[in-house]
Amino acid sequence: MCRHMAWLGTPRTLTSLLRDPPHSLARQAWMPRRMLHGKINADGFGVGWYVTAMRTEPARYRRAVPIWTDASFASFAGVVNSSCVLGAVRNATVGMPIEETATAPYAYGRYLLSHNGRVDVDVLMSMLDWTRGAPAPDSRCDSALLAAAVWQRLAAGVSLAAAVAEVVVAAGRADGAARLNLLATDGSQLVATTWGETLSYRVSTDGDDIGMDVASEPSDDSNEWVDLDDHQLLTTDTRDVTISNLI
Repeated sequence: MCRHMAWLGTPRTLTSLLRDPPHSLARQAWMPRRMLHGKINADGFGVGWYVTAMRTEPARYRRAVPIWTDASFASFAGVVNSSCVLGAVRNATVGMPIEETATAPYAYGRYLLSHNGRVDVDVLMSMLDWTRGAPAPDSRCDSALLAAAVWQRLAAGVSLAAAVAEVVVAAGRADGAARLNLLATDGSQLVATTWGETLSYRVSTDGDDIGMDVASEPSDDSNEWVDLDDHQLLTTDTRDVTISNLI
């Protein structure tokens, strides 16, 4: 159910991150190698990136079509570069709408979030507190509601890592069949979880190209990738990685 990736480090173009690698996110849209549920990610795609010299909030481009059909994205991705990028391709949960607003990454202020998996909508609705003042969900799909639950905790002053962990554990305990791989960023750190799906990371220290890749599955066959176990929380900046157990 979906694939996502994020980069934090030396500025790179969207093409170099999402299209050029031999097993890029664009390729994972039609031929994922490690996706445990589903076979293709053709229900939309999105990418968010930061231009901190201009504003703290990220820019986003989202479509409800397969990434390989979007000539406009292919035309500008090579001239947009950023030190922090989060991208996703979507395989919609059965019964969920196929629309741009249901496509990751979701945004709140300086934050971006993507969800790889599925979770019962009623469980998420019971977790939302409409008096907290955070924005309403983009969509009524499970992933958008999950993002809204994280946003509400951020609005209450909880840190990004703690908000993601709290929501994942609560939703996972309430729905035993939930798959809750989240990937989130505020432009200066990456936070990710494993809960029923795959996740890998790689630290890049090659000359001037320094940073961190976090992805549902490796974008190439390098032996530098590290696979996470299930039910773990990853928090990282451009050099240091902290991994802890969620349960």
